Amino acid sequence: MELIHGLHNLRSRHRGCVATIGNFDGVHLGHQAVLGQLAERGAELGLPAVVVTFEPHPREFFARGTVPARLTRFREKLQALRRFSVARVVCLRFDQALANMPAAAFIQRLLVEGLAVRYLVVGDDFRFGKGRVGDFAMLRAAGEVHGFQVAAMHTFNVDGMRVSSTRIREALVQDDLVTAEKLLGRPYRMCGRVVRGDERGRTIGFPTANIHLHRSSSPVSGVYTVEVFGLDKEPLAGVANVGTRPTLGGTQSRLEVHLFDFEADIYGQYVHVDFLHKLRPEHRFESLEELVAQIRKDATEARAFHKARRTNVQ
Repeated sequence: MELIHGLHNLRSRHRGCVATIGNFDGVHLGHQAVLGQLAERGAELGLPAVVVTFEPHPREFFARGTVPARLTRFREKLQALRRFSVARVVCLRFDQALANMPAAAFIQRLLVEGLAVRYLVVGDDFRFGKGRVGDFAMLRAAGEVHGFQVAAMHTFNVDGMRVSSTRIREALVQDDLVTAEKLLGRPYRMCGRVVRGDERGRTIGFPTANIHLHRSSSPVSGVYTVEVFGLDKEPLAGVANVGTRPTLGGTQSRLEVHLFDFEADIYGQYVHVDFLHKLRPEHRFESLEELVAQIRKDATEARAFHKARRTNVQ
């Protein structure tokens, strides 16, 4: 899969494709349906499938305060898109220049001159261009002039409700990981490289793999039962904390994973952490002894969850 940063990096070899435009936060079942629709049309036309997305999220650019936590950071999104026959991702930097680009210029520069799109899939509520004056009707009219077809994304429902990134965030806030998994088509996942921490976990008998979140805010917080992929003998069972570690005086939010019955050196390894079940919120304990006692209890509960899960699978 090829990653193209910016309109200025589009070349003549990138012309001729089927495409979709969106933020694709989470790459959930609704997104997957769109990608499937795009891949099918691309195969019919003998053209590559292209995803056009934005960085940062337009909502983050325009925000004057707190914005919803991302389900996936940019690298995680790219990893997910690789699994769905996407040939190229065009990432447009969402800055003031792009925000001020007239809708007609956006169509001409991206869809006509840059990509020579033959088939485009977007949501029927998609808005673009300066003042957000561009809409689905404008795209269809442009398609008739320039020779490309514009189709609406199919609504994808689970349990009678439309699948959306917003609904997944709400499920995570409510600690409903089962619903989040239904909507994503997989457990909620965070990815990152294992880095060196202060090694406090090792001194209390619970060594952890430390992973920077690389995001301004996290959609999950607290202590979770997890599975880790990307290491030998995957999946590996464990228990994880997402938060600042207030008892230890922490200030920066991070992901720390304690893997059961595992001792290998994994610094520098890139791992995928699947969140299966929330055990409790993070909170400050009055002493280190209380914290250690609670961690032991968390580990026991997490082991029991993993054991019951394996039994149910069998």
